Amino acid sequence: MSMWGVWLAMAAAQALSPAQYPSPVELAVSPDGARLYIVCQGTDELVVADTRANSVARRLKVGRVPKGIALGPGAARVYVSNSWDDTVSEIDAASLAVLRTLHTGFEPTGVITDRAGAFLYTANRISNDISVIDLASGKEVKRLAAGRGASYLTLSPEGRRVYCTHIYPNPGRYRTPPQSEITEIDTATQRVIERQRVVNAAGMFHAAFSADGRLGLIAQIRPKNLIPLAHVAHGWVFGNSLAVFGQGIDGVVQVPIDELERYFAMPFGVAVDSARRLAYVSSSGSDVVTVLDLNRLLAAIGTTEHRALANDLSAAARYVAARIPVGRNPKALALSPDGTRLYVANRLDDNISVIDTSSRTVTATIGLGGPRELTPERRGERLFFTAKYGFQGHFGCASCHIEATIDGLEWDLEPDGFGIDIVDNRSLEQVGETAPFKWNGGNPDLETECGPRTEKFFYRSQSYSPEELADLVRYIKSIPLRPNRYRLPNGELTPAQERGKAIFERTRKKDGTPIAEPLQCPVCHSGKYYTNRQLTDVGSGKPTDRSPLIDVPHLTNVSLTAPYLHDGSAQTLEEIWTVFNPRDTHGVTNDLAKDGLNDLIEYLKTL
Repeated sequence: MSMWGVWLAMAAAQALSPAQYPSPVELAVSPDGARLYIVCQGTDELVVADTRANSVARRLKVGRVPKGIALGPGAARVYVSNSWDDTVSEIDAASLAVLRTLHTGFEPTGVITDRAGAFLYTANRISNDISVIDLASGKEVKRLAAGRGASYLTLSPEGRRVYCTHIYPNPGRYRTPPQSEITEIDTATQRVIERQRVVNAAGMFHAAFSADGRLGLIAQIRPKNLIPLAHVAHGWVFGNSLAVFGQGIDGVVQVPIDELERYFAMPFGVAVDSARRLAYVSSSGSDVVTVLDLNRLLAAIGTTEHRALANDLSAAARYVAARIPVGRNPKALALSPDGTRLYVANRLDDNISVIDTSSRTVTATIGLGGPRELTPERRGERLFFTAKYGFQGHFGCASCHIEATIDGLEWDLEPDGFGIDIVDNRSLEQVGETAPFKWNGGNPDLETECGPRTEKFFYRSQSYSPEELADLVRYIKSIPLRPNRYRLPNGELTPAQERGKAIFERTRKKDGTPIAEPLQCPVCHSGKYYTNRQLTDVGSGKPTDRSPLIDVPHLTNVSLTAPYLHDGSAQTLEEIWTVFNPRDTHGVTNDLAKDGLNDLIEYLKTL
């Protein structure tokens, strides 16, 4: 082959392989401040930076899509959670070698060790629980029930408690305010001792404590999904805020970081200085870090009207000390041991901002490598995660599709009056080839769904150029499907799943009479994505729906996308047929006993 032929082959191979961007998401600083550990989910790496030189010193491959990091006692060990492998990499900090791989629940995200380094905890986002791993044996010894979307863990300063936050709200009554929880674990007994309710919260992310353990802060969002989205131009759709709790505080108090006509979308990372004077919050949709004066914040919380703070857009002026611009999509924050530097992981710039905490300016940037040229998908990803196109920078695509998934909520999206056409938030994984879109099938393609509809009904402002819209659609079509944890590695089905498959595919009832063809599951749920891409009436329409016809949804990874039905009225897969199918209009299920319905659901989980 000629050199020209070799070059063409290499170019073709490069074009077929997706670009690998580091996409840093989590940080940890060594006790001496000399090392910054960076979790790069895009390249499946742990990157070690020299903080004196502000440069990358080492790179180490870990598992697929790493999401969390923890340092063991004395920082002799580093633990990285690999969310798509359901494992944790245990790394020797001196040699930077992976010593062993520890197994967890489904999609481990947050990870933390206890004070003695005897046990490791992981928050498992899909299995909604917390693994407790004995580090002497490397075996999981307990699985603790958590709330939905268990994701981030924090150890209290004295080591007695582990706190878990959740990116999705807990299941609840239809069309009631969403509710999340702070799951509190006693490290001595390894038991859940409290579940602090957090009302109106549907996305809770990083938590941080003051050094004395008296104050806890959690970055969160407070969606206002029970009223029509027509109020975008008149106020507040998402409350970007903090949950504040601790000694001397009455329960969990929620305080905004937004201002009147200025919003700071998708708060994520939190850090508190050792003197308990200042706190820092990253806004991943607005590319800023907010500095809060904690004395002024506590003074505001100490007032008699502190419960009203959550909905007071003038409140932030009392305690916000500064806003520091950083890179695109800032995620985790980490303070140096002496508190003079704040490190910010800019996921969509593939770098780390180094902030001088005295001048409150970015004084250095640590580049993490990766392609210099941006693919259309990467440009589209930047559009998806920014809030700058929404009215007053209020929200973006990722405000509802948290981390490109769902938010577990139902919305009244159209300006057609209260309570008309309530819709469930649909998953975007593999959605690209499942047109038409909207639950009524009104949008023929993603260009329409993400273009004029978004501009008119969501953002209430001029949004994407034709080139930007093309990039955004390319990104959405590229969102990968997470591994299915309910399938056996060899592709076979369990006996229960086999029985469920037979029920899914059956053409006759248990008494032998035929099932009408429109009521046979594979007629609607067919093809690669288990949708015929048609409109149908399955009898789940409500008086508030303008039409009983709904777009047949795709079923890939359907077990992860609760609530269900077009309006989110079914909290579980079971409710679809036990509550909302009394006349066998959504498949034939009334002749099934509980065991048969359970088998059907076990099969659906494998799709």
